[in-house]
Amino acid sequence: MISDVLVAAEAKMTKAVEVLGREFAVLRTGRASPSLLEHIRVDYYGTPTPLNQLAGISAPEARMLIIQPWDRAIVPAIEKAIIKSDLGLNPSSDGNAIRLVIPQLSEERRKELVRVVRKKVEERRIAVRNVRREALEKLRAMEREKEISQDEEKRALNQLQALTDRFIEKVDRIGKDKETEVLET
Repeated sequence: MISDVLVAAEAKMTKAVEVLGREFAVLRTGRASPSLLEHIRVDYYGTPTPLNQLAGISAPEARMLIIQPWDRAIVPAIEKAIIKSDLGLNPSSDGNAIRLVIPQLSEERRKELVRVVRKKVEERRIAVRNVRREALEKLRAMEREKEISQDEEKRALNQLQALTDRFIEKVDRIGKDKETEVLET
């Protein structure tokens, strides 16, 4: 019973950390990464379709992405979707492929991105603590219902706190790494 609660809490905390990783993957840092374009949807014959399902995306250089659509007819639609996105990138096309040059980040933009990183880290910390709170309530309810003893509850609470500390440390480490990446010139 106790192990079920702890395993469920660990699974939810793991998801919270994975969400942070996905959020940081699309955060532009001045370095080209195909994951920057993951959230872009292109109007493909009336259907919003993820860009990575319509084209191959590669990063041949540190500051350039190349998008090679499988259907040349959708090149203008891809360009339009990139311009509409909140990335602030200007695509250039030769009819077969689209090139995206990632500009250098200004110092002001870097500081703004650091604030965004810290905000997202705090959101994930809160998510981990909310999972801990839910598990804590379940354990206390189990003790009140006499399903577990006070000693078992105390041990489970200590394990839960250790688990929470481990995940918060992981979130902090991911945040520090992203801050360092953002501040690199």
